[in-house]
Amino acid sequence: MLYHCVIEQEGDEYIAQFPDMPNVVTGGFSYAEALRLAKEALDGVLASEVAHGSPVPPPSFQGGHPVPVASHIAVALQLRDLRGEKSQTEIARKLGLTYQAYQRLENPQRANPTLKTLEKIAGAFGKELSVTIR
Repeated sequence: MLYHCVIEQEGDEYIAQFPDMPNVVTGGFSYAEALRLAKEALDGVLASEVAHGSPVPPPSFQGGHPVPVASHIAVALQLRDLRGEKSQTEIARKLGLTYQAYQRLENPQRANPTLKTLEKIAGAFGKELSVTIR
């Protein structure tokens, strides 16, 4: 999962912002520092938004610099998107999990799903799990 940021130089600073996430703005004294801080800010805001059940706009902007979302946050977002309008309780029952166990899976600050759990979830939704290490 990638969000794209735009980095512009303003005086001695480089300001990084995400058109898809207007509340994520940061800056640094070099392009590289602005990019590093942009990733930290993006991951922090996404983790918080997902943990609190707030809506998160999907990535759509394709300009600027691509910034990958941390895997544990991307998984939580994908699970929430897969669930759609169904409740966490409904999905937990479908998977044979307690509500609390499933709730943790959608919280990037608490989740640590195994590959077997992710395979089970993918199968329950008629999807296939794909893992890539780059």
